[in-house]
Amino acid sequence: MKDKAFLAKKKASALIAPTGRRVAYYGGSFDPVHRGHITIASKLIELFLLDEFVFIPAFRAPHKIDKHPTAAIHRFAMLCLATKDLADVKVSAMELQMPEKPYTFETLGRLNVDFPDSEIFFVMGADSWNDIRAWLEWEKVLLMSNHIVVTRPGFEIEFSHITDEIREKIVDLRSGVSISGFPISDGRQSVSSNLKTKLEGDRIYITDAVWLNISAREIRTKVKMATPDWRKDVPDEVAKYIEKYQIYK
Repeated sequence: MKDKAFLAKKKASALIAPTGRRVAYYGGSFDPVHRGHITIASKLIELFLLDEFVFIPAFRAPHKIDKHPTAAIHRFAMLCLATKDLADVKVSAMELQMPEKPYTFETLGRLNVDFPDSEIFFVMGADSWNDIRAWLEWEKVLLMSNHIVVTRPGFEIEFSHITDEIREKIVDLRSGVSISGFPISDGRQSVSSNLKTKLEGDRIYITDAVWLNISAREIRTKVKMATPDWRKDVPDEVAKYIEKYQIYK
């Protein structure tokens, strides 16, 4: 019986990942990394049957040149502390090591060259999706891999700002959401069925699998104002690191 179950599981895995390993990459400032980010990693590993989830902290977001993030070494260290007990979650320093190449299309280009047999998913939040036209080579970015857009409470996601070619690649996995006016594929009946079918070309998946509203900006403000409840929004090791090195004071 166990052998039968094992073979069934193995067969399903073969159907789901015909091109090899399935890996998601999540870029951002992570200033600081919080429980929302970690929950996104855990939920997407489960939902998309990922072999690995990789955080890629940015040296500095090129479309936010007026922002001055915390030193990269601190943000990288906090990510490592937050993920140290998660076997399938890694942290990459690739953008920190090449600050002269900060653009996402450059990062995806390197990943596609380095891992040609992997099925790549690039993860972004709803605010990044709505601002995607501010990214250099934004259309190219959306055609270079699969994408997962994670929505959050109270944030209206837009579709009118993208081209028809991009819109045709969208698969909406949200529950209880009505979309009108755009030819968007409704994948709500089953995530796994969409993945198993292996639609031609890469897709952009919209998901509300993580329904948390935690803001890194608010955490920084609370730390600066000495409001103690910020600790509940970050992993314990990250809270200790912030306090030890007086970050955001």
